Amino acid sequence: MSFYDSTVPAYLQILTSLTGLLAKAEAHCEARKIQPEVLLNARLYPDMLPFTRQIQLACDFAAKGCARLSHSEVPSTPDTETSFAELQQRLSKTIDYLKTFKPAQFEGGDTKDVIFPSGPNATATLKGQDFVNRISFPNFYFHAAIAHGILRHNGVEIGKRDFLGMA
Repeated sequence: MSFYDSTVPAYLQILTSLTGLLAKAEAHCEARKIQPEVLLNARLYPDMLPFTRQIQLACDFAAKGCARLSHSEVPSTPDTETSFAELQQRLSKTIDYLKTFKPAQFEGGDTKDVIFPSGPNATATLKGQDFVNRISFPNFYFHAAIAHGILRHNGVEIGKRDFLGMA
C-alpha cells in the first residue's frame, strides 16, 4: 500500500462523515427549536474546546498533515466559522484540497523528515510515518471523535456508523 493510500483516503472518509454529522446536528436543532449556537458552542467539559473548534482542528490536521507529508506549502485557514453552513464550507474546502494531492507527492514521504509546530515557539521533526502515527492521525481522530461525542451527548441521534460515514 502506498503512503498516499494509507493517509489521504482515511482523512477523506472522516471529513466526509463530519459533513453528515453537521447536517444531522442542524436538522436536530431545527426539529427541536434549539438555537444552533447551543450545539456549535457545546463542550464535553468546561475546559475542552467547543464543537466548532473541534471541526476546525480536524480539518487542520488533515490539510496540514497532507501538506507536510508531501512537502507542500502548509495552508493557513482562519478560524472564523460561526454557523453550520460555514463549517460545512470549511469541510468542503478541506475535502477539495485533499483531493488535489496525487500519490506521487507522497512517494518516500514515510521516511522524509516532517517539521511541525510543537508549541507556541517550538518545532519538532519526525519521519513521515512517525508524524502520521504519533501526531497527525491521533489528533485528527481525537477532534473528529470529540465532535461526534459533543453532538451525541447533546441528543443528536448519531452513532458509530455515522462517525464512520456508513449510515
